[in-house]
Amino acid sequence: MQKVKYPDDLKIEIAKAYINGEGSYDSLARKYGVGHKSVETWARMFREHGEGGFVTRSGNRSYSSEFKIQCVEEVLTGMGSVDDVIVKHGISSRCVLINWIKKYRANIELRDYYPRREVYMAGARRKTTIEERREIVKFCLEHDRDYKGTASVYDVSYHQVYDWVRKYDANGDVALADRRGHHKSDDEVDELERLRRENQRLKRQLEEKDMLVELLKKVKEFERM
Repeated sequence: MQKVKYPDDLKIEIAKAYINGEGSYDSLARKYGVGHKSVETWARMFREHGEGGFVTRSGNRSYSSEFKIQCVEEVLTGMGSVDDVIVKHGISSRCVLINWIKKYRANIELRDYYPRREVYMAGARRKTTIEERREIVKFCLEHDRDYKGTASVYDVSYHQVYDWVRKYDANGDVALADRRGHHKSDDEVDELERLRRENQRLKRQLEEKDMLVELLKKVKEFERM
């Protein structure tokens, strides 16, 4: 299932209800039909930033390498949990911070990140290996199908991530193989595709026949000259 997007006014209402003692995380989650973790995060967000913390931003945030390191070190030194830090600094999702921590621990450079509109564009596709696609799908599934966050983390498009997860759901690892350049035989396709191919072949034959007729006409005209 795709990650649910809740309106900001609903998040604020639930956060206020918790802070005002109108219920626990669990009871409010059941009442409003949302996740326990969501209620906890929204309450933290409201305490830290007030209603302004729920204003939906247009596009992705920019993150400098210094900012990333600061956030990671706050978690690793015990200054706050992952949830504390993402609320405090307004990070887009848990998976983004968790990935920074993984890279930091592996001594992989945390680079500046500036959002690209291509994250949402179907044409903005970089080449990937099947191993990369498996890793990306696994990461996305482990982080509540956060397609946008996964696309940002791995520098691919939203549509690539969504398409790979959809294929994986339907047919597993084998569906992640790059099938571009592989032309299926007529025996490998369904009836509709076979009919489409046959129609194309007939059209080509008719076009070739028309071209032959025109050529013969020109030959006859030339012979009469």
